Amino acid sequence: MKRLTLALLGATLLAGACRRGAEDGPIVASGHVEATEVLVSTKVPGILQRLAVDEGATVAAGQELARIDTTDTGLALDAAKAERALAEADLRLHLAGSREEEVREAEAQVARAEADLAGAAKDLERMEGLLAAGSGTTKSRDDARTRHDVAAAALEATRERLRRLKAGFRTEEKDAARARLRAAQARIAQLEQQLKDAVITSPVAGVVTEKLAEAGELAQRGTGIVVVTDLASAWLNVYVAEPDLARIRLGQEAEVVTDDGQTRRGRLSFIASRAEFTPKNVQTRDERVKLVYKVKVALENADGLFKPGMPAEARIRPAGARS
Repeated sequence: MKRLTLALLGATLLAGACRRGAEDGPIVASGHVEATEVLVSTKVPGILQRLAVDEGATVAAGQELARIDTTDTGLALDAAKAERALAEADLRLHLAGSREEEVREAEAQVARAEADLAGAAKDLERMEGLLAAGSGTTKSRDDARTRHDVAAAALEATRERLRRLKAGFRTEEKDAARARLRAAQARIAQLEQQLKDAVITSPVAGVVTEKLAEAGELAQRGTGIVVVTDLASAWLNVYVAEPDLARIRLGQEAEVVTDDGQTRRGRLSFIASRAEFTPKNVQTRDERVKLVYKVKVALENADGLFKPGMPAEARIRPAGARS
């Protein structure tokens, strides 16, 4: 009986030692590499004049990737600049007011119109006298009256023009001239921006992983040209079982190994707060029905070793584990 008790105690201690060893060992999880992918699109429509890169090319932030033909935009810009010149001249005219020679000419026109009216008034008076004396006709009197009324209207028109010349343009007219100039300037700015946008550049440094258009194609606004992948911000997605969740922390280091045995360091950058079933791409049904937590391992990838979709294995040493 004593020997049986000692045997059971020894077995218990051995089992405890095995569990402690498993808890101290690294957490091993497999997954696939992902990286930030940027779809580079055109802001302006037009013929794709030039595509400067091919798939696999390494590009810097701001580097030219493609160029849209700008012939039509350039012609529109020339027309807009001519409209601006007209608007500037019109505004100067409104602000300067009338010239002295224009005022003198208008005064002379008023004097002539006054003389014409005075002559028409005398003719009308004479025709009315003849008609009253019986030696004139009604038609002659009516014709004289018509000439008188026309001369009176002409005099009023010339006087109104003289008043406007002396008063200058109204405030509303000056404001309208300023607005036309601003509209012309805005149109020029818009077309100049379109010329800049016709040169399509990479917003990030990375590798061209997909080419979506070819030179000579008609691209609409928003058409994708290439996909640039920022390999420097690559990460590995793995899934950790719930029992291991308490053994990992954000910022914890991990060793990441590729299928061909190359090793790089990584660091835990994300730990999911909600459990999910193991993704469907896991091989066995028994594994797929387990609840796991998604973990992202940020990779040191300055040399571009890790590519999107590449399988890799993360070995995470639990927090506080003995070396």
